[in-house]
Amino acid sequence: MPVFFNAQAANPRGLAIAVALLLVYVVWGTTYFALGIALETMPPLLMNASRFLCAGAVMLLVALWQGHALPTVAQWRHSALVGALMVFLAMNCIGFAQKLGIGSGLMATVVTTMPMWLALWTRWGGERVPATSWLGLALGVAGALLLALEGDFSASVPGALLAFGAPLCWSLGSYASRRLPLPAPAMASGAQWLTGGALGMVVALAVEPVGALAEVSVRSWMAWVYLLSLGTLVALNAYLWLLQNTTAALAGSYSFVNPAVALLVGVVLGGERLTGWVYAALPLIGAALACILYGPALVRFLPRLRAVLSGRGAAYRRFL
Repeated sequence: MPVFFNAQAANPRGLAIAVALLLVYVVWGTTYFALGIALETMPPLLMNASRFLCAGAVMLLVALWQGHALPTVAQWRHSALVGALMVFLAMNCIGFAQKLGIGSGLMATVVTTMPMWLALWTRWGGERVPATSWLGLALGVAGALLLALEGDFSASVPGALLAFGAPLCWSLGSYASRRLPLPAPAMASGAQWLTGGALGMVVALAVEPVGALAEVSVRSWMAWVYLLSLGTLVALNAYLWLLQNTTAALAGSYSFVNPAVALLVGVVLGGERLTGWVYAALPLIGAALACILYGPALVRFLPRLRAVLSGRGAAYRRFL
C-alpha cells in the first residue's frame, strides 16, 4: 500500500487521495461488524496486540524487501511514540472502556471528536485550518451523534474518562506522525505497530488468560484475519498516508463517515433496521464532507456568483 500511495504523491489532490479515503471510509466502517465477530470468543486486548504485532512484522519485512534501511535510533523513538499513542493507548482505552460498561452510543459519539482534536493540534502547531473545515467537523459530529441515538449512552466515570482518552491519544499520535521525522512509510508503519503492539501485549498478558486463545472459534479467527489484512495493513496505511498528504480535517473525516458505513453493513449483513434518525444524520454527514472537501473553493466562488447575480439584476432593472 505505501508503494502505491507514494507513486501517486505527485498529484496529492487526485486519484491517490480518493482511493485512500475510500479505503478508510469503507474498510474501517466494516471493521465494527468484524470486531463484534472477533470479540465473540477472543479476548479484546490480546486480539489487538497480536494483530498489530503481526502487522508490524509484515510491514517491516515489506520495507526491508523494498530496500529501506532500518530506522535510526531517533526514528525508532519517534515511531515508538506514535505507536504508543495510537496502537497502545488509544486501542486499549477503548477496550477497557468497554470492559467498564460504557454504552455503545456514547462510545460512537466520543470517537467522532477525534478530528476536532487533530485540527486543534494542527492549528496550535502553526498550520491554518479553514473555517469551512471547522464547520464540516461540527456537522460531522452532529450527524454521528444522531446515528448513535439508537445506542446505549450509559457509562461509569472511569469508563467515560477512558472513552474520551481514546480519541485524544489517537489525535496526538496522528499529529505526531505528521510532524516528527520518521523512516520511509512502510518502515514507519512497521516500527509504530511493532512497538505499540509490544506494549499492548505486555498489558494483555497481565490481565487476560492466554489459554483463552485455544477456545477461539474459526469464525472469530476469520474476523481477526480480516482486521489484520484490510483493517490494519490496508486501511491504516491509507490513513497514515493521508495524514502526510492532505489536511488534518480531511484525513480525520473517517470518524463520522465510518458509523454510517457500519450502519449500512449492519442492515445488509446483520438484519438491522433503519430509523428516522438515519435520514436526518446522513445529509449532515454529506454536508460535512462537502464543507471539508470543497469549502474553500465555495467561499472563493460566492463573491463571483454574487457579482454575476448583481450584474444581471442591474441589467434587468435597466431593461425595465
